[in-house]
Amino acid sequence: MSDSALQPASPRLSAMLLSSMKRLGLSVLPFVVVILLWQFASLFFPRFLFPSLIDVFWRCLDIFTTGSMFADVLATVFRILAGLAGAFIVGGVLALLMVRSTVIDRFLSPILSLFQGIPALSWVVFAIIWFHGTEFRIFFIMVMTTLPAFTFQVLGALRAMSRDLMEMVFSFRPTRLKLFRVMIAPAILPDILTAWKVNLGNASRVVVVAELVGATGGVGYELLQQQQVFDMAGALAWTLQLVFFVLIVQGLLTLIENTAFKYRAVSERAI
Repeated sequence: MSDSALQPASPRLSAMLLSSMKRLGLSVLPFVVVILLWQFASLFFPRFLFPSLIDVFWRCLDIFTTGSMFADVLATVFRILAGLAGAFIVGGVLALLMVRSTVIDRFLSPILSLFQGIPALSWVVFAIIWFHGTEFRIFFIMVMTTLPAFTFQVLGALRAMSRDLMEMVFSFRPTRLKLFRVMIAPAILPDILTAWKVNLGNASRVVVVAELVGATGGVGYELLQQQQVFDMAGALAWTLQLVFFVLIVQGLLTLIENTAFKYRAVSERAI
């Protein structure tokens, strides 16, 4: 009886393992291709142009194991997260005000659109002229470059909520906490997670520019040092620190999304 019950489960388990391995292979394949192409180029070009990935690996290991170097990585990570958190909080408040008042919406939308068109380097120059503290300069730059995207994304999510569904929920007279938990949070969370994923990549690029001109530590500062001695292996190793950080955080955001929205139906047919 038990053997017969286990037999149908075995093919299903094998199919699940095969599907998981296929997805993993498709995810890893682009990285493998890039690695092979780089290693192939390192055989024909000077080391200061295309260093061997073995050299890059040892430089990455040196960064991870050297306290002062790893502290620079952590400093950059903290600056990115602090800037994103500040922009998200301010952007969420502005989006709530804009969705509740047409006057505020008409007043703030052009300003945010204007901010969105200002290059990150311009914000760096403004911060250097206006402020003295290095950390506050970087925080200001991070907030101003990511604020418009957060605001418009949250605003779009709030406006996309079904009015009929809102009226139905209000008919049950929910508390504010229950209304947020049952109605608002599930409606806007997908767009918020998408905004974080998009702004995470933008922030990782902006923070390097900010650190290049004003910081005395961090990944951007270290990249400047590698440029001065034409150390391509070191430059690539420091760049990979930001790549690793972005991949890890995006993986965590995807995990949160998959866990929070297990109930969503999955289409069996591609669009």
